[in-house]
Amino acid sequence: MRTSLFTDHYELTMLQAALESGAAHRPSVFEAFARRLPEGRRYGVVGGTGRLLEGLVDFHFDEEQLRFLSDHRVVNAQTIKYLENYRFSGNISGYAEGELYFPNSPLLTVESTFAEACVIETYLLSVMNHDSAIASAASRMIASAGDRPCIEMGSRRTHEESAVAAARAAMIAGFTSTSNLEAGARYGLKTVGTSAHSFTLLHDSERAAFEAQVASLGKDTILLVDTYDVENGVRTAVEVAGPELGGVRLDSGDLVQQAGWVRQLLDDLGNWNTKITVTSDLDEYAIAALASAPVDAYGVGTALVTGSGHPTASMVYKLVARQDDAGSWIPVAKAAANKASVGGRKHAVRQLNDRDRAVAEIVSTTEHTSGGPERALVVPLVVNGEIDMSYTGAAGVHKATERHRASTQELPGIARKLQRGEPVIPTIMIQD
Repeated sequence: MRTSLFTDHYELTMLQAALESGAAHRPSVFEAFARRLPEGRRYGVVGGTGRLLEGLVDFHFDEEQLRFLSDHRVVNAQTIKYLENYRFSGNISGYAEGELYFPNSPLLTVESTFAEACVIETYLLSVMNHDSAIASAASRMIASAGDRPCIEMGSRRTHEESAVAAARAAMIAGFTSTSNLEAGARYGLKTVGTSAHSFTLLHDSERAAFEAQVASLGKDTILLVDTYDVENGVRTAVEVAGPELGGVRLDSGDLVQQAGWVRQLLDDLGNWNTKITVTSDLDEYAIAALASAPVDAYGVGTALVTGSGHPTASMVYKLVARQDDAGSWIPVAKAAANKASVGGRKHAVRQLNDRDRAVAEIVSTTEHTSGGPERALVVPLVVNGEIDMSYTGAAGVHKATERHRASTQELPGIARKLQRGEPVIPTIMIQD
């Protein structure tokens, strides 16, 4: 699928005007970053890098798209001619997917002509803002869940393509499986699922529904026991599947209180190994509240795919440097109140203490070392138009998952708490 029209009209009118002025081919440096974290968040998680690179492969303009731009007079003939041969041929570097970020972290740096970098702006931001918001929310949920697995099951609460992206982002942050089959097919993710309340209602009795499910899926399946009366549902499930019953799912009511007595009932019936999965509009706070309950797994939907109250990471994409006519690099920056940016190409390292715990994010306009233990944060993603495909597909998801796990282990323990506060480590900006 072509991705080049997933863009804003003004990107192409800027291109047209820049072609007219002769500035379109000036070497330029753009930077994607977030000025601040969402309210109450103490760190962010980079998500979407792999999807962005996959989309960049198909970011060019075919005959039908060019005809649309021409017929609707979006741009003139000169601009159409330029777009006929558009391929991104520059460099992109940035934080690896799964990495943690903080205010003003230089998440992506795009080096190319103004024309090439301008055209991909909207697509870049739409992918990164969505996926980073989901990954950041998912990371908080994983922190609240501790060792208990989280299942992504929010497909029906968002756009069909967003559902695939959300499942991918959730897995990067530590979710163990998804209900979305397309995400499983594209990215090699583990998919799970058994039945909904409609399956029980379809049959003449709850027992008949359970018998059908067990006969088809095996005794280790998970039975949904709250279509009618929960206690009767649990007893019937045990009678049908016996001690080999894999699990029961609770999807309504006071989950903390209910999980307690359901666990006791299962144990009294001899089903000590039958697990309890809870669903029903869970978010990181509900998961934290269930920490003391005898729950084995969480199924998370709506809150996850909407970023748990923060559906965007609010990243921006700004020109930070350009060459003048003599070939010298000129730092440029926006000065508007509350939206100021820092000019110049950035470098970033994470400063560590002697126990390899993160203590600061150091962002500088020249190569800078902290004088102590540190970890470089920026990696090459595209070099002279050649995309590093190791960040894409199923391998890219695995790579990002490992990066997220390692990065969160660097944080001080307070980062896993849900209390509101400042970013868990400061960003130190050094301008030379």
